[in-house]
Amino acid sequence: MKLSVVIPAYNEEQSLPESLPVIYEKLQQENIQHELVVVNDNSKDSTLKVLEELAKSIPTLVYYTNAGPNGFGYAVRYGLERFQGDCVAIMMSDMSDSPDDLIAFYKKMIETGCDCVFGSRFMKGGKIIDYPRHKLILNRLVNNGVRMVFRIPYNDFTNAFKLYKKDTIKGLAPILSPHFNLTLELSLKAIIRGYSFIVIANSWTNRKYGTSNLKIKEMGSRYFFVFLYCLIEKFFSRGDYQKKS
Repeated sequence: MKLSVVIPAYNEEQSLPESLPVIYEKLQQENIQHELVVVNDNSKDSTLKVLEELAKSIPTLVYYTNAGPNGFGYAVRYGLERFQGDCVAIMMSDMSDSPDDLIAFYKKMIETGCDCVFGSRFMKGGKIIDYPRHKLILNRLVNNGVRMVFRIPYNDFTNAFKLYKKDTIKGLAPILSPHFNLTLELSLKAIIRGYSFIVIANSWTNRKYGTSNLKIKEMGSRYFFVFLYCLIEKFFSRGDYQKKS
């Protein structure tokens, strides 16, 4: 089963030379057929030049430039429309997600045949390193609120790092979120539409270079929109979007 890894990148000229070779080497060591799909989200630095150089030494690297509209969700969607694998992981470019966890996700999907593998940083075995306290508090409030309202035993919806089968991604259409609310939309839709999922622990480490593009003040209403959208679908769509047997 070929693995695609979609990696959005905005002004990541410092992070990519460290993250991409490590991910590539780990996947090569495990003999996992793969492609690394990096979406340059119209970066203002030298991200594109860095990708051009890295492609010379990483044969599985495929990169695109999303000219616009821009934003985390748009960049991920750009990659999800173009990947060629049988399953696809969404991974950050700054090494906040571990390549070892990526391999564990892939092996779990092979082992179980599930439609999705979700990570949780807040279950036994999970780990967070240098997570800003104010973001951690908001994270737990949002995730626990979603868990209680939808009555779903999962506690890390907003974790971007997840693995989906290709058919699952197709079944989540239409994908609406332009920004970080995409993380909530994809996982919540997958669950309420009846796709099978496994949850395993994963780690998260704060970025080494640059600053996070997540703007909390701007994201509140966008997360709430996705929350309401999925809530309406769950109770009023009469199963029109459910996974077909």
